[in-house]
Amino acid sequence: MNVVDFFKQKRDVLSVHPFELKDFLSPSLRDYWLELRNKANNSQIGLLIKDHKLASNDDIAAPAEPVAQPAPIVMKPEAEKLFNELNDTLGEVIHVGQWLTVDQNRINSFADVTEDHQWIHTDPERAAEESPFKTTIAHGFLTLSLLSVLTDSVDPDNQKFPTAKMTVNVGLNQVRFPYPVKAGNRVRASTKIQSVTPIKRGLEIVQELTVEIEGVRRPGCVAESVIRLHF
Repeated sequence: MNVVDFFKQKRDVLSVHPFELKDFLSPSLRDYWLELRNKANNSQIGLLIKDHKLASNDDIAAPAEPVAQPAPIVMKPEAEKLFNELNDTLGEVIHVGQWLTVDQNRINSFADVTEDHQWIHTDPERAAEESPFKTTIAHGFLTLSLLSVLTDSVDPDNQKFPTAKMTVNVGLNQVRFPYPVKAGNRVRASTKIQSVTPIKRGLEIVQELTVEIEGVRRPGCVAESVIRLHF
């Protein structure tokens, strides 16, 4: 008898006389096996598997419920005008602020508010001897906190978006401090628009803000800021 005929014969025998694993076990092991199987079948997972029905190709899928579409945003005329203006300037510098001096008094005041009196910020004598910059430097968060004034966002007489009733700071996507601002440096900020998105009652703007240090090639801060204008 060749191998193929052997397996055919065994298949015919098994089809007439099916068997289970328990048929090969000793009586003691068989009782243990049946008890274990009953516990598994009656467990929560077993019941879930037993009740679960796989969908066949003949099953008819229930029609999906229609997804409610958000109502279209209707922009006010002043918002739509600014939206079009900003979209035409994406990636371009739209604003450069005035120079501002970051002196030691300003650094010390920030240290008092934040309770960060690390000597690299507040001890000019020690900084002159031990710091690689040979002078004190501004806190990175001080430079970051100056973005509002450097971008003319807090001057009521010189606003960057004068047609908006209110500007809300949503947050920052990312922030880097490529080079420290030394005590006595002058800094200013430039603004590039990355994206403009209409929202309810206004616009959401993502902008890149770069803090330039006078006489230094590398910027003191580069931040991606998110603001919302309400009209």
